[in-house]
Amino acid sequence: MATSTITATDTRETYTPPKMEFRTAWHALRALMADPEDTRQVFTIMRSLTGKSLWKQYKRFSKTEVGANILANDIDLLDTLANRAALAKLPEGSLGRVYLDFMTREGITAEGLVEASDDAYAGLTHKELERYTMRTREMHDLWHVVSGYGRDGLGEICIVAFSYPQTKSLGFAAIAAMGAVKYSRQFRGHGVLEAVWQAYRSGRKAAWLPGLDWEHLLTQPYADVRAMLKINEPSHYLAAAEVSAQTRPDPVIVEEATEAALAA
Repeated sequence: MATSTITATDTRETYTPPKMEFRTAWHALRALMADPEDTRQVFTIMRSLTGKSLWKQYKRFSKTEVGANILANDIDLLDTLANRAALAKLPEGSLGRVYLDFMTREGITAEGLVEASDDAYAGLTHKELERYTMRTREMHDLWHVVSGYGRDGLGEICIVAFSYPQTKSLGFAAIAAMGAVKYSRQFRGHGVLEAVWQAYRSGRKAAWLPGLDWEHLLTQPYADVRAMLKINEPSHYLAAAEVSAQTRPDPVIVEEATEAALAA
């Protein structure tokens, strides 16, 4: 596995991006298409096709007021997203409550992404770049919520198409393209390509999500947040309800311990 070489001094930062591992990415793509719930393959693809995009996005983030504050104060988004008791106390209709409802309904947790991405970015030795990388990873389900795309197969393809213009990561483009081809062949006449293309265009139009203060936005009304971010209803995705229904992951039962934590 190629690793990143990152050094920092008082006067400059240098970054040598990892080489593109196209063969590794191809094998991971095929495995992901065979089992869309194999989340580890996503991180393998992203790592293999990172190139220069991650560093460029980090530099953009570090120059924003929000980014500078997060990096300077070691703010971890996971601390907020994993605090389900605090999220449950937010006002009804807030982004935080909608996010919590989504995670509970789907039987998933913010910590699950951390477990799925173990060692995916082991080559990162620059602490600030690592923090940015982990933060964008933890935003994934938030992006599902604000964009309106579900966790069904088509919804996942659409959210990665949405994510490509947001991150400039070739890995997202590869997953979106292969997924669009697969589902358009499997579900002919159901508007799959239109849904994925609309998702990409929505990602281009929307505000730059990696640079936002999500800790604050979680407290705000969901409808207001979507309007501020310039995200419209994913009409083509919603019209392809039959595809979504047939590509849903198996239901997950939320454990009693998790339900108790939510009620605390």
